[in-house]
Amino acid sequence: MMTLLDKTSRFEATYIVGFNELRGKDLFNTAAIVHKGHLLGTYSKCSAYQKFHKQGREFPVFERGNVKFGVIICSDGGFIEPSRILALKGARIIFAPHFNFIGAKGLIGHFQHVRADHTARAVENDVWFVRGNNVVLDKDPGLSYPGVGYGDSYIIDPFGEMIVRSRRLKEDFIFIDADPAVNDRGWGVGRSMWSAREFGKYLMKRRKVSPTRKQGVRSCS
Repeated sequence: MMTLLDKTSRFEATYIVGFNELRGKDLFNTAAIVHKGHLLGTYSKCSAYQKFHKQGREFPVFERGNVKFGVIICSDGGFIEPSRILALKGARIIFAPHFNFIGAKGLIGHFQHVRADHTARAVENDVWFVRGNNVVLDKDPGLSYPGVGYGDSYIIDPFGEMIVRSRRLKEDFIFIDADPAVNDRGWGVGRSMWSAREFGKYLMKRRKVSPTRKQGVRSCS
């Protein structure tokens, strides 16, 4: 970590760097947010599916140049709440670093599903969504199954438009001048935040289930 801070101290860019973080006896899939040799903070994956990783349950928001942003990791973007929490805390940009290594059978389905998830997160929360995904150029990335790291990094605006993307299966740089003030004025607070405010209380209601013998079905109230 000290080497990372030293090497990044000479540049203006803000870096998001993934690592395995050991806290006591617990191991987390974590991203470090670094700027000018300083550790701004960390975020730990909240939907970690590896058995050796503990789930993160903190959702920090960072600020650079008066722009608030948040970070989620890989599969976190497939769930509504992580991005919603960051948006509620004022994040205007959500960065989502990935490492995808997908078998041929599920490749197209994964590709389509991930794009749909990220478009939804941008529109729901009225934010810019930035996905960075790996490209595996060799045949042996150290995993025990054959697959493809297909890349497909992109930036989606708050209206769901993909403004720029990388070439698939090619390492690339993507750039954009994003205006964080741009938002969906029709909803103002964003669809996800409005939905949470209006309908969240109904999710908290318990549904009592009782058997109905005459009809052979269960009735819910």
